[in-house]
Amino acid sequence: MKLSRIALAAGVAASTVLLVAGPASAHVSVQPVGEAAKGGYATLNFKVPNERDQASTVKLEVNFPADHPLSSVTPQAVPGWKISIDKSKLDKPLEVHGKKITEAVSKVTWTADDSEIAPGYFQQFPVSVGALPEDADQLVFKAIQTYDNKEVVRWIEEPKAGGEEPDSPAPVLKLTAASEDGHGGAADDDAKEGDDHKAADSDAPAKESSTAASSSSSDTTARTLGIIGIVIGIAGVAFGVLAGRRRSA
Repeated sequence: MKLSRIALAAGVAASTVLLVAGPASAHVSVQPVGEAAKGGYATLNFKVPNERDQASTVKLEVNFPADHPLSSVTPQAVPGWKISIDKSKLDKPLEVHGKKITEAVSKVTWTADDSEIAPGYFQQFPVSVGALPEDADQLVFKAIQTYDNKEVVRWIEEPKAGGEEPDSPAPVLKLTAASEDGHGGAADDDAKEGDDHKAADSDAPAKESSTAASSSSSDTTARTLGIIGIVIGIAGVAFGVLAGRRRSA
């Protein structure tokens, strides 16, 4: 009897640990599409799971790091969600491609509009960003998640020393080393692909000219051979007529 009670108590304790540990592992996070290289551009996905059984997520706010402002932040449209972008003045302007940037995006907000994240589901919110800082190993994006029952969950705690995860961790983006040419990210790949297309387009007239010249040469040869064939044919007919007359004589 005592053994069965102990087993029952252990089972209840174990299930309680699972119930407590389960939701803690599901939180707002950020992952790059490919790599997030220092000094480059990248597309980021903010992944938002719904942790409640009786409520749906209807709003997400993502705060961008003020200590490493990004000159370019472009969210991708998400069906059923409205997007608003807040900007703030920079204490120290950024210089990008020879131009001074005096303000940067400080927050992006997605609000449900004929959509929501229901219990048991998650949603990703893509954002193109750059240029990523070269003097940092990671970026911290503090996020706020709001449910339709007015509950607000703040994912704003930065990683603790020693690698321990806080109770409400903020999304953290790990940056990789810059490539040898000093660039990285999906945007640079797109630019390279565009250059390749331009090169292919510039080669097209030359290829067409070469093809036309080859075709013209082939036509000339065919005509010459045709004329020669006709001449040979006429000569053959004349020879046959003459041979026939000689035999008759």
